[in-house]
Amino acid sequence: MFYIFAFATSEYQKIIILTTVLVVYLIILSGNLLIISLICLEPRLHTPMYFFLCNLSTLDIMYVSTTLPKLIYVCHTGDHVVSYSSCMVQMYFYLVFADSECFLLTSMAIDRYVAICFPLHYSLIMSKQVCVLLVVPAWFVSSINVSIVTFLVYNLTYFGLVEVKNFFCDLKALMNVSISDTTSSKTFIIIDSLFFGVIPSCSILASYVRIIYTVLKIKSSAGRWKTFSSCSSHITIVVVYFSCAMSLYLSNSQEADVVLSLMFGTLVPMLNPVVYSLRNRDIIWAIRRRIHKNRTCFKKLWK
Repeated sequence: MFYIFAFATSEYQKIIILTTVLVVYLIILSGNLLIISLICLEPRLHTPMYFFLCNLSTLDIMYVSTTLPKLIYVCHTGDHVVSYSSCMVQMYFYLVFADSECFLLTSMAIDRYVAICFPLHYSLIMSKQVCVLLVVPAWFVSSINVSIVTFLVYNLTYFGLVEVKNFFCDLKALMNVSISDTTSSKTFIIIDSLFFGVIPSCSILASYVRIIYTVLKIKSSAGRWKTFSSCSSHITIVVVYFSCAMSLYLSNSQEADVVLSLMFGTLVPMLNPVVYSLRNRDIIWAIRRRIHKNRTCFKKLWK
């Protein structure tokens, strides 16, 4: 059995944390569900870019749903105890969704690269089959990779009621509280993390190097700005995601791990709909179109 430490706070502070987390969770759900609904309902948004965005929003909903509901439950009931199997399941899905998001952001960078560097061949290169091939293997590879990591953690030994110093069953926290020799497991996880972190980040970096090179060849400043602005939302999400991930990876403080884990688990999913809604003309157009259609429907019903 595991004892989820969460936050050592008074009852008043627990109420504040509960309210804040609940509001954040509802914002993430409503924002990402709005993005998914708009993309599914509007034929104009049935393009590779929005296919990836729809997948990202779906992933963000599942991602936060592995941790925040449990935190809300802990703050509300005061029941911090989690069974061994439940802890392993939570850790598995959390890592799968985190890894998949990393690969999905890479696919979105490739999409922007093709759109800007090969605009005339964009629809030919980024066909439906190619888009699916960029998404499905990301889920498959992440699932296989995390299965190996989960197997390593599952075979570690824990004694009695173990206190996990985080608000969910975090991999690093579980490794630290085991009474087994975790040297080989930690070594494998470090190499694994570097491998699966370096490949996507290098791919994204290479894509944007090529994009910048192409953009700089555009003669007009207005044209350069318009072209590069199509990548601004994705760049924002990538910077926040990898900054939080790197900070969490390099952190040696348990207190900092809790805060960074909370940021990593909520900031990107919450920023995703905000950034893509406020800085994307197609999404704004789709929102206005839906509002107009709903108004028209209501007027017809009232007549």
